[in-house]
Amino acid sequence: MGKGDVKTKRGKIANKTYGARRKRKIKKRTTIEEKLGTPRAK
Repeated sequence: MGKGDVKTKRGKIANKTYGARRKRKIKKRTTIEEKLGTPRAK
């Protein structure tokens, strides 16, 4: 259980990988309406 253990969060950080123990932060994508500045149709 350390930097060499790929199944732990610390091991994922050391190996620069992602998985169940180390989730990626989800970026919120801008919609076309937000880029154009038009109101959304309901």
